[in-house]
Amino acid sequence: MNITRKNLSEAADKNIISASQADALFEFIKEQHQDKPQFTFNHVLYYLGGLIAIGAMTLFMNLGWESFGGAGIVLISVLYAAIGLKLTHVFSAKSLSIPAGICATFVVCLTPLAIYGLQQWLGVWPDETVYREYHRYIKWHWIYMELATLAVGVIMAWKYKYPFLVIPIAVTLWYMTMDITVMIAGGDISWELRKFVSLYTGLLMIGLAFWVDIRSRDTADYAFWIYIFGALAFWGGLSFMESDSELSKFVYFCVNLLMIGVGVLLVRRVFVVLGALGSCFYLGYLAQDVFQDSWLFPAALTAIGLGIIYLGILWQKHEKAITKKSRAVLPAALRELLESK
Repeated sequence: MNITRKNLSEAADKNIISASQADALFEFIKEQHQDKPQFTFNHVLYYLGGLIAIGAMTLFMNLGWESFGGAGIVLISVLYAAIGLKLTHVFSAKSLSIPAGICATFVVCLTPLAIYGLQQWLGVWPDETVYREYHRYIKWHWIYMELATLAVGVIMAWKYKYPFLVIPIAVTLWYMTMDITVMIAGGDISWELRKFVSLYTGLLMIGLAFWVDIRSRDTADYAFWIYIFGALAFWGGLSFMESDSELSKFVYFCVNLLMIGVGVLLVRRVFVVLGALGSCFYLGYLAQDVFQDSWLFPAALTAIGLGIIYLGILWQKHEKAITKKSRAVLPAALRELLESK
C-alpha cells in the first residue's frame, strides 16, 4: 500500500488516530523509506548523475582513451576508483545510502576497463578489438574482464551491502554466459543458439533472484535487479524464437500468462509488464493472421475480458480466505517472503 500524508490526515479527521499520531506516523514511514528508490526529484538526480558517470566509463567509452596506452588506462582507472571509494565513504557517513551505492557501483563498473588496460600493458591482449566493443560484441577473451568484475562486485556487495551493486554483477553474469558459449563452441555462435542461451540464462537468474529474495526478505531488496535482468533475458530469448507451430505459439501465450501470475504473487512488476506484452503479441497474431476474417473473434475476446474482470471481483471478495488457506501449505520461508510484500 502507498500510504500518503493525505491518508493519515483523513484517518485523523475520522478520529481513528490523533493529529499528533498522524504526524509522528508519517515521519516514521518517511524515515523507513528514505533509503528506497522513489520517484522524487532528488532520487531522479541521484540516478541520472550516477548512470551518466557509469555510462561514460562503459557504454559511451570512445577511442580517445586508447591513446593513453595500457599503463595509462590502468592508472586512470585506479584514480577514478579511488575517487569513487572516497565518495562512497563520505556519503555512507552522512547516511546517504543511494548516492553511496551508486558510487560503489561506479567502482565495480571500472573493473573491466582496468583489466583491459592491464592486459594491454602486459602485452597479452589477443587481437585488435578495443574496450568500447566489450558491451557490443561477444568474444571469448572478455572472460578475464568478467571474472574480475564478478570478484570485485561480490567483494563490494559483501562489504557495503547496497542493492544497486547487484546491477554490474547481474549484467556480467549475462555477458559471461554468451562468452563462455563462444569459448566452448570454438567461434562465433548463431542467433538461434544465442536465443537459447539467453532463455536458459534468464531462467537461472530468476532462480537465483528467488533464492536471494527469500534470503534477504528481512533486509534490503537485493533481488530486484537480478529479477529485472533475468526476466528480460528469459522473455527476450523466448519472444525472438521463431516457430511455425500453432501449439508452440499457444505455449508462448501460456508462459506469458504464467509470468503475469508470478509477477503478481511475488509483487515484481517486470514479470507482469513482460507477460502482458507477450500476451498482447499473441492476441495480435491471432487477430491479424489466424482470425483476420472472423467477426466472432473480437466478440470472443470481449467475453473473455469481461470474464477476467468478473474473476477479479470474485478474487477481491474472497482474497483473504484464499490467501490464508493457500499460504498455510507453503514452506515457512516462502510464506514469510509473501507476507512481507
